[in-house]
Amino acid sequence: MIERQAGAALRGKQVVLLGGTGFFGRHLAQELLAAGARLRVASRHPERAFTMKPLGNLGQLQLVRCDVTKDNQVAAALAGAEAVVNLVGAFSGNLDALQGQGAGRVAQAARNAGVSAFVQISAIGANPESDIAYARTKGEGETAVLAAFPGATIVRPSLLFGTDDKFTTMFAGLIAMLPVLPVFGPGAKLQPVFVDDAARAVVAALADPKKHGSKIFEIAGPEVITMLDLHQRLAAAQERKRLFVELPDFVSAAFAILTGWLPGAPLSRDQWALLSAGNVASGRLPGLKELGVTAHPLSLFLDRWMVRFRKHGRFGTKVSPV
Repeated sequence: MIERQAGAALRGKQVVLLGGTGFFGRHLAQELLAAGARLRVASRHPERAFTMKPLGNLGQLQLVRCDVTKDNQVAAALAGAEAVVNLVGAFSGNLDALQGQGAGRVAQAARNAGVSAFVQISAIGANPESDIAYARTKGEGETAVLAAFPGATIVRPSLLFGTDDKFTTMFAGLIAMLPVLPVFGPGAKLQPVFVDDAARAVVAALADPKKHGSKIFEIAGPEVITMLDLHQRLAAAQERKRLFVELPDFVSAAFAILTGWLPGAPLSRDQWALLSAGNVASGRLPGLKELGVTAHPLSLFLDRWMVRFRKHGRFGTKVSPV
């Protein structure tokens, strides 16, 4: 039902994804193209979106180069747009320019361009009063967006999971290689959300801005799990027995402080602070249900997704005799 309604509302409309070449952007693009939207993906590195080309019909997908910190490039990317999703975010660099006051400037540019629907992708835990730079600038970005574009919809996703994410697949790879594995923040609570559920939620918000505009949604999955539980589930789905060493919080914090600044570090200082605080919905804001989306649990997918991490891959899967 949601897909049909979104298709009717978005078919033929020009939708712009700012920062749309990442994990979430790729899945959101697929949902928008399926709904019949004309899609423009704007990014500093549009070449990363070349794999999206086969997802659309001829002329349905356009890739443009855009740096959101440059107003002229943002204005050019939004020219003729009817709906915009701002996915730009980062854990390092000039966070205010990218996801703080910079998000407000993007929203103002969208309003100047006559855009009818604007969705700002924030994050669970966003708070302008937070001591964590990432959470603080995400919160400041929400405030700036709503000031510039009062009818905007704010979407706060929890941790996103999917076959091509960089979170569960990173741990799955480590579990496949190592017999003993340390677990950072073993008791930290997560409420992971399936990336396609989150994408459908954004599409629903774009399709009906009168109903969903000026609201903040927390997009989270149907179950709360801990970091240790996540590791154990991944190992079980791989059919592997592993020893998990639960690290005390002070050890995890020290590791993040000492190594988080290195390129490719598994855990930055801000990421550790966010993890230790937990990544679950507050329960005080509307979520997937209010956007007409049914949440799918991680357990629904793990047995199938972890086949490639099993010993001998799919050839090691036991088959019941006929």
